[in-house]
Amino acid sequence: MANLALKKKADSIASAKTDSIRLDSLQKAKITYTPFIFPAKKKDAAMAKFNKEFSEEERYTILALNRLDFKNKWRADTLAIPDKMDTTLMAYTPFPAHLEKLKPVKKIVIFSYPIQAYSLYENGNLIKWGPTSMGKESAQTHRGLMFANWKKELAISTVDSDWKLPYNVNVHNSLGIGWHQYDLPGFPASHSCLRLLLADAKYLYDWVDTWILNKGGGTVKANGTPVIVFGDYAWGGRKPWKKLIDDAHSNDISVEELDRVIEPHLGKILDAQNKREQVLGEPSNVQY
Repeated sequence: MANLALKKKADSIASAKTDSIRLDSLQKAKITYTPFIFPAKKKDAAMAKFNKEFSEEERYTILALNRLDFKNKWRADTLAIPDKMDTTLMAYTPFPAHLEKLKPVKKIVIFSYPIQAYSLYENGNLIKWGPTSMGKESAQTHRGLMFANWKKELAISTVDSDWKLPYNVNVHNSLGIGWHQYDLPGFPASHSCLRLLLADAKYLYDWVDTWILNKGGGTVKANGTPVIVFGDYAWGGRKPWKKLIDDAHSNDISVEELDRVIEPHLGKILDAQNKREQVLGEPSNVQY
């Protein structure tokens, strides 16, 4: 027992050290942004220059930071261009690298309405983040705590049957809200769902845990991965990512802010996690 306790302590120290190093490396990655302008009367020429100046991977990265996909790059008027390229986007994260409050939570997805971005955390460590396009002003995405329910590799929209939704994960069954791949036009544009780039939608589809239903499928036996949507978008204001040109930290979300978002839901999240582990027959070591 003593040896086991020592091993657990050593593992905990090693994990904390890894987290500290990762946080330090992210903090040291100082990024600055410059504008790339597309004049209305010379947009084609500017786009040709943009395509020539940056590789396909670099263009993908730049557009993602500006909440655009390749299909919608023509919508650009001014792009924020980072001085260092990181195709994982992790060097540009607006989310904290570590959240101690989430250390007992195995998995969670957090969507920020103000900066139109999502983040994935495992035991309090940020593992991925990316752009999204959430509900437009007249059809805003539901805020608060939800859980991943069912998923379908290719779903059909209930709003318009012509809309195909790859890698759809439902997070609010009665409201029909989910995340999936669809156009990222550089602003909140959906009918309340959470749009993602194709690669991100596939990653989340494979990563997320879905609900477990009781026999017959009529009731939920255990919830899937928790999902929190928070904040308000500055409708009609300057797009937040364009502010990066003036201040590279303008989109940053502090640990304290996320702690305030998470705290009211933490008990329910951990209860759901414990219940899921019991259903799956896994040991639970969460204490709170």
